[in-house]
Amino acid sequence: MRPVGARDAIAPLTIDDAAYPSRLRTIYDPPSPLYVRGEIVPAEAPAVAIVGARRPTMYGSTVAHQLACDLAAAGVTIISGLARGIDAAAHRGALDAGGQTIAVLGCGPDVVYPPEHRSLMEAIIGHGAVVSEFAPGTPPRPAQFPQRNRIISGLSLGVVVVEGREDSGALITADAALEQGREVFAVPGRISDPTSRAPNRLLQQGARLVAGADDVLDELHLPARGRAAREAALDGIEALVFERLDLTPQHLDRLALACGLPVAAISRALVLLECRGLVAALPGARFARRDLDVRIRRHEE
Repeated sequence: MRPVGARDAIAPLTIDDAAYPSRLRTIYDPPSPLYVRGEIVPAEAPAVAIVGARRPTMYGSTVAHQLACDLAAAGVTIISGLARGIDAAAHRGALDAGGQTIAVLGCGPDVVYPPEHRSLMEAIIGHGAVVSEFAPGTPPRPAQFPQRNRIISGLSLGVVVVEGREDSGALITADAALEQGREVFAVPGRISDPTSRAPNRLLQQGARLVAGADDVLDELHLPARGRAAREAALDGIEALVFERLDLTPQHLDRLALACGLPVAAISRALVLLECRGLVAALPGARFARRDLDVRIRRHEE
């Protein structure tokens, strides 16, 4: 990593600067200068963007946080836009894992937007960087956010979309990623949820389906630290459901019958297991264990 002076100082990097992110140099219309607060990761370090709805469901927030946490634990820098919802969940997931994260702003690098993210922004500067193409003091304006999305994708090897409506800005980031030759990933959602329309559309168009961090790591040919063996602490219902599953997909109703519990209780447990990357959800309300070496440790142990 390259320090840019005091972590909270604003350092303008031009495209001719040796410290300018090399991936960003390759995109159409790279920003110059790029204002940086914090430390930009080395050019060779892997980075993945996680973007999505500003008003996500609890499921979406949980998935974004867990994905970021797992990817950061594998040494991947998490890129996002510091917006409410999925962006904030992704940044926090990376920080909770002790990893690196970069926030790309649609305002000046010294402007906190949204204002309630001041402490999050300070944490990001301490464990990564806040960057912007807009000069210090520039207020947030609607037209600037779609413009900054090309930087989010440009800094990344790939973009993961977690929830978003039909007109979601996450689709702009995904389009920019495709134009830049980056990979596009999407987390599937229920067809009845408006926030599932953006990722589900991307899946129809050929985006890689993401059921856990391993899907991203495998597609980008990135190693995972400690992926061979995992320990999972589960409560009674989660442990019961997980133990009933194997690599062969099973229908939700069959799981409920085998466990002797209501479908609603099984469904809640499956959502939690899926968010933790232990279970894959398949079409037709079918579920299967992911191919991982997992040791179950019950909470009461």
